[in-house]
Amino acid sequence: MKTCLLLLLLTAATAAPLLAQTTPATAWSNPRRVLPDKLRAVPVGLTLWHTPNPVYPEPNPAQPGGYVWKHSTLLRSDVGLLTVVECGSFIWYDATGWKQNLVETPAEFAELFQCPGGRLESGRTYTFAKNYRYADNARQLYGGDALWYILARDAAGTLYKGMGLIETEATPR
Repeated sequence: MKTCLLLLLLTAATAAPLLAQTTPATAWSNPRRVLPDKLRAVPVGLTLWHTPNPVYPEPNPAQPGGYVWKHSTLLRSDVGLLTVVECGSFIWYDATGWKQNLVETPAEFAELFQCPGGRLESGRTYTFAKNYRYADNARQLYGGDALWYILARDAAGTLYKGMGLIETEATPR
């Protein structure tokens, strides 16, 4: 019996670090604060918005029985020349709050927003024209909010954020 307990303790002790490494950290650790942790205490230097907003699902002609939420995401630097560090979104669809949804690299951002090198010129608008969400069938229609964000640095190394909420509705119009 002692041998079994010893083996169980040794197994648990070696498994705990592995579990800690594979369990993702929560994106929103403080429900008394509105923003996900990654975006708190970072100054705003970018304006980010979505159009249309809210967005409703519509039949997807490319996939019979499927649906698509069609919207564009636009972004502008308000503080000068910036270089994108990260682009992504958080989603909120239940009482547990924000969850990290997407994380795009600077190269992916540059392609999506047609922004060479991920360098944002002050006052210029960059557009992710087809920032669409898809559902294979009507059972996959659900509403929820997505908080898109961009993190970018200036030449002095100061990190800035831009963020914009998109409301995706579950019911077609």
